[in-house]
Amino acid sequence: MARHPRTNLILAVAATTPALAVRLSGASAHVGPVTRSLIYGVAIVGASLLLTWAAEVAQVDLSPGVAIGALALVAVLPEYVVGAVFAWRGGHQFEMFGRVCQSPAALAAGHDSPCSLALANMMGANRLLIGIGWSLVVLVAWWRTRTTRGRLLHGVVLERPHAVELSFLALATLWCLTLPLRHTVSLVDTCVLFAVFGAYAARLLGAPSTEPELEGVAEWVGALPDARRRGAALAMMAFAALVVFLCAAAFADALVSAGHSLGVGDYFLVQWLAPLASEAPELIIASMYAWRLRAATGLGALVSSKVNQWTLLVGSLPVFFAVASSSLHGLPLGISQREELGLTAAQSVFGVAVLGNLEVSTAEAIALFVLFITEFVLSAALPGPYRGRVRVSYAIVYLVAGTVILMVKRRDTVALVRDGFYTPHHQLHRPPN
Repeated sequence: MARHPRTNLILAVAATTPALAVRLSGASAHVGPVTRSLIYGVAIVGASLLLTWAAEVAQVDLSPGVAIGALALVAVLPEYVVGAVFAWRGGHQFEMFGRVCQSPAALAAGHDSPCSLALANMMGANRLLIGIGWSLVVLVAWWRTRTTRGRLLHGVVLERPHAVELSFLALATLWCLTLPLRHTVSLVDTCVLFAVFGAYAARLLGAPSTEPELEGVAEWVGALPDARRRGAALAMMAFAALVVFLCAAAFADALVSAGHSLGVGDYFLVQWLAPLASEAPELIIASMYAWRLRAATGLGALVSSKVNQWTLLVGSLPVFFAVASSSLHGLPLGISQREELGLTAAQSVFGVAVLGNLEVSTAEAIALFVLFITEFVLSAALPGPYRGRVRVSYAIVYLVAGTVILMVKRRDTVALVRDGFYTPHHQLHRPPN
């Protein structure tokens, strides 16, 4: 990134212009699918950066409760739109042709239906956030202290108020652990997960107002006079949202076409490339916090984003499917999708267990990364019949390791749950003695 915040802002807007030009001119048919994927992916990255900066600036003017809701929606907007596109298409197929997503042929194909691609995008985003995001923040901070202070960082410690996010993340994770046991993600799941987010937002309503700590572009825009600051934040958010809505479906189509032309599975590209594009700005910003030795701030933001993904993002998919299909039927799950959901939920259990004492050690960060990357490589390299065994095996490893850590940290975990659900905010925010 360039040094001057204004230059960074211009670069983020410039990143969206090729995609807008192709999309609005109708020239998509004349651009190859791989090139289209890159153009639209870069646009999603630029839009995500603009959304992140605008949301940070908005904290200056919004009340805590409104800021929570706005930030949550902004955080999941790119994944939300891409997932919604596939869930909507799956619903239309269901309405037109019957249970196409649940037909033996579709389930045998496993990853080819729009329903499975909607879940792929959601699960990829969730696993990237913990496997890459959480570990990256800790390891960047470790490297930074090693090179600047000549000593090793033993871990990143979150402040006590983050017990709220972790407690509600644990609650959402417990519910999502039941999803692999069923054949659909239903509207009941939507109600439960939206209720968890509603309770989370209500719990944070009582938090005392604090001056937001802005960095880079957000700091530069936040320092503008009131009218200009609000206008700039609204313009950034509106423009970025427009880019996401115009380009998300085209990005999804381009990924599928690119997969066909390159001989790479649609599922793989949608699961990893699409979330990587939308998560990249958040990961970059969190890493920048770590580089500036404010790793706790970056890690706390990623934990909050994980709550949003496990509640709003997962819960929204059955809604789009139901509306598009004109039915109350849930989003169908095949065997491979249930395995993927089980692995994703198990990784979340492990992540919550690691943070049960509000600290991630460098060893735990390495474990998060190694488990994620080895499962990723094995699933990509092994033939189809073996991938299910890999997913189940890693899910068991995550669950067993998480259970052991929770037992070892049981006193800290009990204190975390108590703080997350019950302790008054004035006590949580009390400065340490």
